Amino acid sequence: MKRTVSLLIALVTLGLFNGCDVQSQAQLGKILNQQGLGGNPTSSEIALGIKQALEVGTSIGADRLSAKDGFMGNLAIKILFPPEAQKVERSLRSIGLGSLADNVITSINRAAEAAAIEAKPIFISAIKQMTIADAANILFGQKDAATSYFKRVTTAQLTERFRPVISSSLNKVGATKYWGDVASKYNLIAKTPVDTDLAAYVTQKAIDGLFAEIAKEELNIRTNFSARSTTLLQKVFGYGERR
Repeated sequence: MKRTVSLLIALVTLGLFNGCDVQSQAQLGKILNQQGLGGNPTSSEIALGIKQALEVGTSIGADRLSAKDGFMGNLAIKILFPPEAQKVERSLRSIGLGSLADNVITSINRAAEAAAIEAKPIFISAIKQMTIADAANILFGQKDAATSYFKRVTTAQLTERFRPVISSSLNKVGATKYWGDVASKYNLIAKTPVDTDLAAYVTQKAIDGLFAEIAKEELNIRTNFSARSTTLLQKVFGYGERR
């Protein structure tokens, strides 16, 4: 094995792998990292690598959720009626007004999609402010350490940024009207009227969905070598695995 690795290093040094495809280069990098031959990263490299990974991951997550059906088409994070209002949905569907309930669900998910893109500058700011100690804690921490970091430092800002966008979007796509129609029809026959703050509910669910997507991207780069698209990421996360 040592002879094989030595040969690979020699080939790299001579530049003979320049013509290899991306997959071959990735496999080579994996072998070198597994053998600890890439060298241990410095503290600065760890910080830079973590920031690089998080910029990519958060950008992908926000872009995916802000696209049409980013929420609506993802069953894991699709926003449904608030728990206290699900009795409203059941009642409407039982009397043939299922389309009204569907309109509410579609419109609140469209509002969440409109807000998702607002997360990008907030995440970028949090990444820029990240210290070397923060980066090390993320690299050597739990598999959701980065997601936990973002929850801690960005939730308040996300709520502040999302709420007005979602309120505006709810009005624009008709969700406020649909919800008003639903609630008023239900309250005519209900013993206990329902009065949900729709904007607050959708804001919280949108943030929950965003963090779920970030957690998925974090797990991908921690466990999937091919997701480490640069030499620095391979070096940093390879070191994290060896530790």
